[in-house]
Amino acid sequence: TPKNIPPVIYTPPRHAITEIKRTEAGAKALINNDYNEFGRLMYDSHESLRDDFEVSCEELDQLVELARSVDGVYGSRMTGGGFGGCTVTLVKKSSVEKCIDTIKKGYHGTASFYEFEPSNGTCSIDLKRD
Repeated sequence: TPKNIPPVIYTPPRHAITEIKRTEAGAKALINNDYNEFGRLMYDSHESLRDDFEVSCEELDQLVELARSVDGVYGSRMTGGGFGGCTVTLVKKSSVEKCIDTIKKGYHGTASFYEFEPSNGTCSIDLKRD
């Protein structure tokens, strides 16, 4: 922390700056199919959201830690506006059921799960008909 700047002023911008760096590093990790690195960046992002930006909560932290305890989970972090809500977790396909089971058994609340597979993202589709 720079001298003479209170953490309450310094840490939110630090999150924004380090999140940009994590996003750039994450893009490189995905291009290189380095899911371990991408997962580490997800955890780092969550910790920064929790510690610097102060938008996490006990429930989100618990979900991330439960996911972290499962072999085959690359990374997890809160998503959305914070203060409750949702996490996104990158999991090997073979470990999805174990991850869900671990969270259901360990989480003190009720969790819902939505499974998605990565894709190349958005693209233009020609809808013209002959």
